Amino acid sequence: MRARLNAVRHHQLFFMGMHHRNGSAPAPRRRGGRRGAPRKPPPAPTWRPDTYWRQLPLSGQVPHDYGRLDPADIDLDSPWLAWAKYLAHRLAEARGWGRGIRFAVNRGLALVLTGHVEGDLIRHSEIFAPLRALDLRVGHVVTVLEEMGIFEDDSEPSFEGWLAERLEGLAPGIRSETERWTRVLRDGGPRSLPRREGTVWLSLNRVRPALLEWSNRYDHLREVTRDDVLTYVKTLHGRQRHDQLVALRSLFTWAKRNGLIFRTPTSRIKVGQYEYAVLQPLVPAQVDRSVAAATTPATRRVLALAAVHAARVAQIATLMLDDVDLGNQRLTTNGRVRPLDDLTLKLLLDWLEHRRNRWPNTANLHLLINNQTATKTSCASNHWISASMRGQDATLERLRVDRQLEEALAHGPDPLHLDEMFGLDEKTAMRYADSARALLEPAAERSASLLGKRTWPGLTVLKE
Repeated sequence: MRARLNAVRHHQLFFMGMHHRNGSAPAPRRRGGRRGAPRKPPPAPTWRPDTYWRQLPLSGQVPHDYGRLDPADIDLDSPWLAWAKYLAHRLAEARGWGRGIRFAVNRGLALVLTGHVEGDLIRHSEIFAPLRALDLRVGHVVTVLEEMGIFEDDSEPSFEGWLAERLEGLAPGIRSETERWTRVLRDGGPRSLPRREGTVWLSLNRVRPALLEWSNRYDHLREVTRDDVLTYVKTLHGRQRHDQLVALRSLFTWAKRNGLIFRTPTSRIKVGQYEYAVLQPLVPAQVDRSVAAATTPATRRVLALAAVHAARVAQIATLMLDDVDLGNQRLTTNGRVRPLDDLTLKLLLDWLEHRRNRWPNTANLHLLINNQTATKTSCASNHWISASMRGQDATLERLRVDRQLEEALAHGPDPLHLDEMFGLDEKTAMRYADSARALLEPAAERSASLLGKRTWPGLTVLKE
């Protein structure tokens, strides 16, 4: 070898990509695969494996430990895996999963279905950590397993963790009674309907400060007296007093109805009518800053829905493609058909064009989607929709309120008109009407004063 190297006297240099040993140009690289490799055929149609007999699982069977499975021991010839890959392919075609998602799902299925037999259930607590450690798609793998009917969701709901945290620090008796009341609020009871989870959170958060204070000297709710409630509410003012007293009344009323206390300590304590402040319109500078912050087609579309059509964040999230009628230029929000103005129509067309180019194969029928929901059928989260306006003076909620207040100022403080226009309930429509009346009266007085002094040219007004 050394003699051959000493015999070399010169080297021929080539530009990169111009010289090949076989003298031919490189094969073009196919998108989504190796260079020159043919497209992988779809899996053959497969159905649930036939099992003529099966071993019944023993009581108290040891759970699977997928994290200790050696990749060399993965059974690629399992009939359960073949069926899972076929179902995964169908879901991928229906929901527009990309190549990366398909590959990750097939890897995850190969991991969790190795050694699977008829009658076994794959639990969320067993596969979450191993799949997450390998950076595989847990949610998409679970979707396929649910389609197969072999998945059991034993994960702890977020509500349970939140409830345990909020009840921390309470006396044992007060804790158990408050927990029962909170669960009745969420799940309903014989004489009560279930409440929304947000309402349950607010109710427990409002009674918690008082319960923490009473837990220092009491063990049960029946020990709390009316004087204790009066002493506590004296430290509160305004909306805080109103909200906490309403929540405490709900707690003690439930306790009295279920025989936990002898009498309600909140009785004959007037909550009072909360006086809402006059709603104020936004100034142009605040709106301009929010418009400047909307830099993407999705955020501009969201901004128009809130500022022009007074749509709530939750209503924007649940809008479907069928709610948009481009031919007749109409939009259906909250069950009401509204005409599309030129600005909203243009922003809607821009968003649909962006949506078609960015996610051409998505099967999600919601109007607004993102990278996470494009491969699913669920709606985008309220947090994602409102994220672009967070920190601005004119948030989406403020823009919605300003639009309804503007309607009341332009067409007069008429609650019936506001109800017909935006579908507001009676109290909310009257609040907007009262705010518009309070804003219009000083303006009318100033106008009359200016007219009386003849400060406007071209007008002849006689003073009485």
